[in-house]
Amino acid sequence: MDAKAPVLPSTTTHPSVQAQVGDGFYIQRALPVEGRGPAFLDPFLLLDHAGPTTFGPSTKARGVGPHPHKGFETVTLVYQGDLRHRDSAGNTGQLGVGDVQWMTAGAGIVHEELHGPTLTQQGGTLEMVQLWINLPARDKSVAPHYRDLRAQSFPTIPLTEAGTNYVRLVAGVWEGYTGPAHTYTPLTLADLYLEPGLETKISLDRKWHTGLYVLRGGVSVNGESVAEHGLATVRDEGEVTVKAFAESHLLLLSGLPIAEPIAISGPFVMNTEDEVRTARREFADGLYGKL
Repeated sequence: MDAKAPVLPSTTTHPSVQAQVGDGFYIQRALPVEGRGPAFLDPFLLLDHAGPTTFGPSTKARGVGPHPHKGFETVTLVYQGDLRHRDSAGNTGQLGVGDVQWMTAGAGIVHEELHGPTLTQQGGTLEMVQLWINLPARDKSVAPHYRDLRAQSFPTIPLTEAGTNYVRLVAGVWEGYTGPAHTYTPLTLADLYLEPGLETKISLDRKWHTGLYVLRGGVSVNGESVAEHGLATVRDEGEVTVKAFAESHLLLLSGLPIAEPIAISGPFVMNTEDEVRTARREFADGLYGKL
């Protein structure tokens, strides 16, 4: 009799790991999940939670200098502090508290992400999340583009009458509300703010991959405890039950899997290793532009 692959439970929990990116981002990395392939939460490839970290004043902006991306999107959500963006397509932007940067690397771009002028000159606390969201093969060669989404553009949906428990919708649809972000594949991205003792149910599409990352506090997801900086993933469920044990802030990411081969090498996300090698040559030849 052939051995069968183990069946994963519908809800699983995963710890994040500490890391550092550049000289300005001290992170908890929740995705990729250790021991799982890059398609584990397809289309979401990476989740880095930076901070909260307090920095002193500096004469030079900390962060990550010029570097390339191709074949996917970077999404940066700022919760504390300020950030500055610049890229080889001529875009510049500054993000404050509550703002979101949505950059489609597509056919290839070079950019930098640095602490903003207030955080640099005065010091202060930085907290942010960066996601990498895959693009389907048909869209990996779209012209790179960039958009800053301001805090006031996101719908907030109350979960209780008191209004202290609510959802902030960045992308997708939630109870008739639509988030302002454009996406290449169907997905939902939202912040959940929960008071201690609240239990809420969230409807899911059984075909989608869903993750709930705990930025602050502690919750249970379908009865499984998830501590601060932990990630719960949900498969094949039409509903998820979340109960908060403390004042909690969660990031919900749920999306239809692209279900294509994934080849990742550093900042390049393609479908084959040959395409990755081509991307490296293109970058080396200066085809993504320079800052």
